[in-house]
Amino acid sequence: MENEVGAIGSAIGRYTKMGLDFLPRLAMALVVLLIGFWIIGMIIGGLKKLMKNRGLDESVSKFLGSLASVLLKAALLLSVLGMMGVNTTSFIAIIGAMGLAVGLALQGNLANFAAGVMVLIFKPFKVGDYVKVNGIEGFVEEISIFSSIIITPDKLTHYVPNGAITSGNITNVSQQGQVRLHIPAGIDYGADIKQARTVLLNVARQDPKVLTDPAPAVIVAELADSSVNLDLMVWCKPLDAPAVTAGMNEGVKLALDAAGIDIPYPHEVSVNK
Repeated sequence: MENEVGAIGSAIGRYTKMGLDFLPRLAMALVVLLIGFWIIGMIIGGLKKLMKNRGLDESVSKFLGSLASVLLKAALLLSVLGMMGVNTTSFIAIIGAMGLAVGLALQGNLANFAAGVMVLIFKPFKVGDYVKVNGIEGFVEEISIFSSIIITPDKLTHYVPNGAITSGNITNVSQQGQVRLHIPAGIDYGADIKQARTVLLNVARQDPKVLTDPAPAVIVAELADSSVNLDLMVWCKPLDAPAVTAGMNEGVKLALDAAGIDIPYPHEVSVNK
């Protein structure tokens, strides 16, 4: 009986001593934890402010801020556990294995995410721009982390993965604020080129959507087999391009007819023997 009481008393004393020895480390760990959370909050706040000043998209800045906060807090917790004497090697190994598994499972989505961040940071296009990407041509409706929505002039909605966008050529039709259109017009070899040029330029000047600066121009593009091919070059705003193209094509045909300038077309000649 006395031996059992002595053993219990010895155990209590031993655990009490361990607890007293552990209390300073626990207190220090709590202090480090609180100060660390405060510092992380300051860092994340400064990071968000920096991204806002750089004009980074709000959705990306929020995501990157949250990601940085999680990573910094995880590193802080591991440091605090190490101060308390906990072996963190196993924790790090588990986290690494989980990260590898998730990365392999979401490899395609991670590539699209990285491409989406690049699009939002470097801004090769923005919402409302008219673009040509990955064989698709239309207006940018939305740019998200994983994909972008492009609406074609035919009102077809395309959800294009950002990885596919950044892996190819991107043509931003809207970026410069104006585009040059080429309107072909073939005239007969017997026609007066100067007269035809005057007729075509008058057609361009009558369209209010055609810009005067740069001014329209007409060049001889080709001396073909049966026609002299002229090229009417006009400038307009990107959104006006379809309407201007249609208007110019019709106007050129009507104006050449009215001026008595023939537009040649291929003829088939059959010879009977």
